[in-house]
Amino acid sequence: MPLLSTLARLEAVRAGRAQPLTTVRHRHLSGQPLVFVPLTTAGEAGAPLGAMVGTDRDDPRILVIPQPRDRDLRWEFLAELATHVMPYLEGYADVVEPAERTETDPESGKRVKVETELCTDAPQLIVPSRAGIEYVRLLGRSMRFRRTAEQDPEAAYPVPSQVPLLGRWFTHLAERSRVPGSSMLLSATDLLTRHWATGQSSLEDQHLAALLAWIDPPAGRSGAEEALRAELARDASGQLLVPPAGPATDPAFDNRLLAPAMAKFDAARAERDLDRPRQAGHVAEAERAIRQLVAEQMSATWDAVWTAIDLLRTLPPGGRTEERWTRDRWSFTGHRDRVRAGEPPQPRRDDAVTAAQKLAARETEQARLDAQEALDDPLVMAGRRLAGEAFAGEVTEVVMAWTESKRPSPRPLVTVATEDRPQLPEGGGGKVYRSLDGRPQTAEFVRVEEGGLLVLRLLDKMGRGRDPEPGSVPEKGDRVCWTLFEHDARGGPKLPDPEHTPWTHGGPPGSATAPPLPDAVTDEDLL
Repeated sequence: MPLLSTLARLEAVRAGRAQPLTTVRHRHLSGQPLVFVPLTTAGEAGAPLGAMVGTDRDDPRILVIPQPRDRDLRWEFLAELATHVMPYLEGYADVVEPAERTETDPESGKRVKVETELCTDAPQLIVPSRAGIEYVRLLGRSMRFRRTAEQDPEAAYPVPSQVPLLGRWFTHLAERSRVPGSSMLLSATDLLTRHWATGQSSLEDQHLAALLAWIDPPAGRSGAEEALRAELARDASGQLLVPPAGPATDPAFDNRLLAPAMAKFDAARAERDLDRPRQAGHVAEAERAIRQLVAEQMSATWDAVWTAIDLLRTLPPGGRTEERWTRDRWSFTGHRDRVRAGEPPQPRRDDAVTAAQKLAARETEQARLDAQEALDDPLVMAGRRLAGEAFAGEVTEVVMAWTESKRPSPRPLVTVATEDRPQLPEGGGGKVYRSLDGRPQTAEFVRVEEGGLLVLRLLDKMGRGRDPEPGSVPEKGDRVCWTLFEHDARGGPKLPDPEHTPWTHGGPPGSATAPPLPDAVTDEDLL
């Protein structure tokens, strides 16, 4: 944890309320996000119990399964979920704008610009906590391989065509959420903890109600007191006053309320199946009781997510937030094209090259995100300065100098007085960077003079003439912030195509160089 974040947590404990970690919002917030509050059944992974979903705070769609262990009811629930989510996702697919994309020409191998189209906006799904993101991933994996009646008339438990399609989109959103800086699938707790520091642990911050209690406690009460109440307070019947943010439910709710209600539902269905007409009304009554119980568990979390969104909207967006959202739009457009082209769903496991490409892309995006957040936010930059990764100071002297070549280029020496302690090499030679009209200008660290003055030599962004362009060289008295990290992340080396994968990583699929399969297990292998 960065030192500045630790100090902010200590200050939150002293003040009794959360402290800001940023001055701007570092994630994109859609004008119409889709809030998704899921609940799952205890004892069976991936068995949904209910969900609240919608783009209107006052008009959520409430979906409940009266018996989650019934496979038919489960797929009916997912089909109904698809009818609410897919129109939202597809609503962004056909509104496009012309754009250019750089691709590799298969014949020449050169990078060329290709005219294409880009969706003007992309969907945004917001869940209560980080566990909700993992549950979206689990739902996507369980749905995207399901067979429909059109694909396989003899398939067991065929599903509507929207179900595997929603599974593919959920999988894409979950994969995109692993890319640092992406905003297509976000959790409310991660959004809040990026911008505020509380006086509790990171694990406790995943309780959305407790987190909100620290950020906006009632008058006269501390965040710690309200967070403790949100986590532990129960009514006379032993039920939590603030149910958890899901997808897991409280055991007291499961044992004392939900289990008896489901038992009544199962008994009523059994009586109905015995051709007893009077029991039909009992089934509907039992189903309504379960629906009311589950809806009450989700309603507090639904309101809490929208409260978190309102808090985040009070922060102005960072200058480079939309740049990262543009990359999300490219991702959405690319997946839309793959779906419309009839490509198969995402595989269960990535091949070696694809996995390495994803890992390299995430590392690059993480470096880019760290740099952009610091450049957009002086409070984040203060943390980098405290860590010795940047320094700010006043320019005390500028001495013009040029290279010794046929066409001399300007290499002015800039002296900076700073109280920061950057981790520069003692003998000089390290590079530092500053933002000049949105572009990084590079300077070389030359030496340290008496009084702790740092001497830098500017290397670029001064034009092609012998004299620097106006504004490209800082003047005496200017206060400039320099970073030891690059502003633009560099990509790694090009990876081989799947058909040229080395044998150490499985070899080309189906080739003779691939490692042989292990011998089959025989009776002699078992004791």
